[in-house]
Formats: sequence, structure tokens, C-alpha cells
Amino acid sequence: MSVLKWFFESQIQFGSKSILVREVVGGVLGLSSAILGMRRKVLAWPVGILGDALLFTVFLGAVFSFGDDKQHANFYGQASRNLLLIIVSAYGWYAWNRNRKSGVNKPAVQPRWTTTKEKIYLIPAIIIFFLIAQQIFKSLGESGTWLFVDTWIFTGTALATFGMSRGYVEFWLVWVAVDLVGVPFAFSNGYYPTGTLYAIYLPFVIWGFVNWLKISKSEGQGVTINH
Repeated sequence: MSVLKWFFESQIQFGSKSILVREVVGGVLGLSSAILGMRRKVLAWPVGILGDALLFTVFLGAVFSFGDDKQHANFYGQASRNLLLIIVSAYGWYAWNRNRKSGVNKPAVQPRWTTTKEKIYLIPAIIIFFLIAQQIFKSLGESGTWLFVDTWIFTGTALATFGMSRGYVEFWLVWVAVDLVGVPFAFSNGYYPTGTLYAIYLPFVIWGFVNWLKISKSEGQGVTINH
């Protein structure tokens, strides 16, 4: 058995529940990325990309099914969320690296609130993005309450990740809203490590918000570069 096949087939047994090892690893990497992002370390992006790649395979369970105890459900919103996160994270990685290299003592990102002009185009863009995503997931077979929940998690995560790449302080508040919806969604569908991750995220994103808020208010805003 190859190492890759072993990794995809491996599960952890908790009573009557089987949990995929790659879901646990992906969740840990996601939490690590959030902590690194709060500290404005560029490493947050590649760590997050790896975690999202693993979780992408988890939420397309019918596609990436291995072993005897298969997880057949596909959650297109969650899977698309991870795919979009990989794309946006690649941009964030590029942007933070570019900022870091543009000045000797320049931080990878400078936290700030969005301007009125930015809000004017961001708010309608978010609404349109949500409605389009909702129709796409509906056409793929999702329906009911979970259609709305899945679409919001997808939209909120995309917005929060883009906000992090731009240094918007508000992105932490979006993460709070995603976590509050993501916890019951994950547990209701048997994704216990992901649900636990969402729950653990909550105090970290509040901490991150307070931290970035202080930095945005600090005089001079001269923070050393994080490698």
C-alpha cells in the first residue's frame, strides 16, 4: 500500500463514529494558518493552502472515497469553499510577499478598516456573489436550509480570506459569522473534526480581531516584517 493511499484510507474510531485522518490534519493546518495570519506571518498562506487541499477531498466524499467505510456525501458549497480558498490564498501569499519585499521594515500587511468607497462596491458584490453561488449549488442538487447554510459558509469564507489578504480588520468579524453557522452544519453532517475546528476558531478570531484593531490604531504603524 502506498503512503498516499494509506493516508486517504486512514480513519480514527470514536465509538461508533469513524473520522478521516486527512480531515483532522486539514483542520489542524487550517487552525495553524489562522494563528499565523493573526501574527501576520506569510507562512499562513501555504499552510492554509495545504489544509484546504485536504479538506477539499473530504467534502467531495463520493469522489475521493477509499476503503470500506466510505463517506459518500458531496457538499459542493464546502468543497467549492476549499477550492476558492486555495485560489484566494495564492493571491494573499503573493500580495503579502510583495508588501514584505517592498520595504526593509515594512510589514507583510497593514491592518485597516475598509473605506466608504470600498464598502460601496464590496457590499453589492457580496450579495451578487451569494445569489450566484446559491443557484449553482441548487443546480447541483442541494436544497432546503442546508443550501442557504452551505452558500453562506462559501461566501463568508471567500470574503474573509480576501479581506485578510487586503488587511481589512472587518474580515475577523466575518469569520465569526462563518464559525457560528459552520459549527452546527459540520456536526449535523458528521464532520466532527471540522465542527470542532470551527468551535476552536471562534476565540482565536475574536483575539485576532482585537489584535488587528489595536495595530490599526497604533501610531506610526511600524511593525517588523514577519517571515
